[in-house]
Amino acid sequence: MIEVTRLDGRSMVLNAELIESVESTPDTLIQLATGRKILVRETVEEVTARVLEYRKRAYGCHQKATAVPRKVE
Repeated sequence: MIEVTRLDGRSMVLNAELIESVESTPDTLIQLATGRKILVRETVEEVTARVLEYRKRAYGCHQKATAVPRKVE
């Protein structure tokens, strides 16, 4: 689980395993595997870092992270 901030300032905890994509539109849009879309204040890089940190905690530091942030234009 990762914590993110909605555009209205409310915090929410999101299941990082359900994140399908994260893009800058210019606000950061997180799309879940369920089809739900959430706009957040964090940047794509911040969301990616939180997901990677979550995966390190959940699966152990010895495993190599597979998500690589990239810019969407």
